[in-house]
Amino acid sequence: MSAEVEVDDAGHGVDGGAPVWAAFGDLMSVLLGVFVLILVGVIGAQLQLSSRLDEEVKQRRIEAQRRLTLERALAAPLASGRVTLVDGRIGISGSVLFALNSDQLQPEGRELLKTLAGPLREYLRSRDEILMVSGFTDDRQVRDSNRQFADNWELSAQRALTVTRALIASGVPESAVFAAAFGAQQPVGSNADEAGRSKNRRVEIAPMPRPAQPAAPAHAR
Repeated sequence: MSAEVEVDDAGHGVDGGAPVWAAFGDLMSVLLGVFVLILVGVIGAQLQLSSRLDEEVKQRRIEAQRRLTLERALAAPLASGRVTLVDGRIGISGSVLFALNSDQLQPEGRELLKTLAGPLREYLRSRDEILMVSGFTDDRQVRDSNRQFADNWELSAQRALTVTRALIASGVPESAVFAAAFGAQQPVGSNADEAGRSKNRRVEIAPMPRPAQPAAPAHAR
């Protein structure tokens, strides 16, 4: 059987135990502390979310401004229809630059790259970015008669290098451009027909943030 504690008019137990109201006050203090902790946590989460949203909005504005700047710089080549600008990536059809299974620039492609070099150089002058020149192919294997390339990876790599060197020769700083190869990966059209394969044989030039330079060793300072 549980013992009942009698309470006198002062709120003290008849048996001389701790005041009931003091115990009740301690309980309320604990509950208030828990409530404050929860409130602080909720406010902190809201502030963090707000900060993230502000940063995302800022990054989207920067990206939109970057694309607008690039579009203005490339107004003439874009107007000619020989290049495209999608999501900040400059696309050039492989047929404009190269003959099939070749990494040698055609005259039209060489002249086009010369017209791109000036606007790209001016664009880079005021931005801490570099250019990634990417080569892409269709999914058809390199012809057996063409012993120059082992596969589409090598063909796309050599084409990207050719375009990179042409841009450098036309005035783009060599420290601001590099080549990348994607082979038949990341197609933009179907490889089931010639029209789609023609779209996939392309070179893209995409500005991207310049990698951070590693800090110099202490003994080198």
